[in-house]
Amino acid sequence: MAKSSSSDSAPSRKKKKKAPARRKSLESLRGKIDQIDRQIVKLINQRAKLALEIGELKNAEGRCVYAPGREELVLNRVQQLNSGPLSDECVRAIFRELISGSRSLEQSMRAAFLGPEYSYSHLATLHRFGQCVDLVPVSSIAAVFEEVAQQQADFGLVPLENSTDGRIADTLDMFTRTPLRICGEVQLRIHHQLLGKCRRNEVREVYSRPQALSQCRNWLARHLPKARAIEVTSTSTAAELAREKPGVAAIASYEAGVHYGLDVLAKNIEDNRDNLTRFAVIGRQAVDRTGNDKTAIMFEVEHKPGALADAMAIFKRNRLNLTWIESFPIARSRGSYFFFVEMEGHEKDLRVRRALASLERKALQLRVLGSFPKSEPVG
Repeated sequence: MAKSSSSDSAPSRKKKKKAPARRKSLESLRGKIDQIDRQIVKLINQRAKLALEIGELKNAEGRCVYAPGREELVLNRVQQLNSGPLSDECVRAIFRELISGSRSLEQSMRAAFLGPEYSYSHLATLHRFGQCVDLVPVSSIAAVFEEVAQQQADFGLVPLENSTDGRIADTLDMFTRTPLRICGEVQLRIHHQLLGKCRRNEVREVYSRPQALSQCRNWLARHLPKARAIEVTSTSTAAELAREKPGVAAIASYEAGVHYGLDVLAKNIEDNRDNLTRFAVIGRQAVDRTGNDKTAIMFEVEHKPGALADAMAIFKRNRLNLTWIESFPIARSRGSYFFFVEMEGHEKDLRVRRALASLERKALQLRVLGSFPKSEPVG
């Protein structure tokens, strides 16, 4: 008997057509976004009300509303909670403004910085305080200190050191002249843009702040060897001049280029790709311990062999890690120096207190500039 074919014996297997996936309409997606927006607005205002209650408790206890340690903890926590698709930097920026707005409900705040607007100091101030503060641009680092010392501003922000050019001497000098404290820090990644209204091959002069020109000197030598570098008081001033003068380019931030309507002729022209400027937040208050702090001090020792070595050995004996050391000449005292030292730990920590007590016995002068929470680079 002939075998039946497999096609005869097996049941017919017709492939079932999958039902077409229902396409989400633009209107339905926007409707979901509108619904989420309503929830977000409700939640952020609930959060703001709680922040306002905290501010009332602080005022009753005579405590300052601004708590840089707490703010840094919140920003770090939300960054750790972020699983995308938004970037960590975007999430931090959203919460920074939320914190800034909530803080403004508790107390109005003024922050002075080295202006004008869209300078790197301005950008660092926004990273620290957000938009909901009264920003006060001034013309010099000394003026920032004076605004805070005379209580015309609650806080100031000044550059402390750059990874390419090192210490900022004007800032160190003002610490020797005023009793202000360091309350926080901002580590801002510095990306320099070549900005102008002409083509790059038409650039005859490049304007910027001396530090910015220095940080781009190798790039300028390779790509614009015939262009003359001209120093001005700020990167923002350079951008303004580039807008007005033909054949002129500026080295400044991207934000300055947008503000002054300039084209980006070349991106990220800094010689050091890890170019970073650290800014100090200065004020009149001590900052609470967070467990992840640094302490900055300034001291003078006798001008004799071994005096500095004996002082520095104190930090080793107390197992304190030093993160920054600078020397600065004392005015009207030839051969004498102030030493600026930054260490891990808070001034209330036992090991730091022991070290400071030992150092005070050896130093001619000793001043704690402040303890403040560590921060991560931004920008």
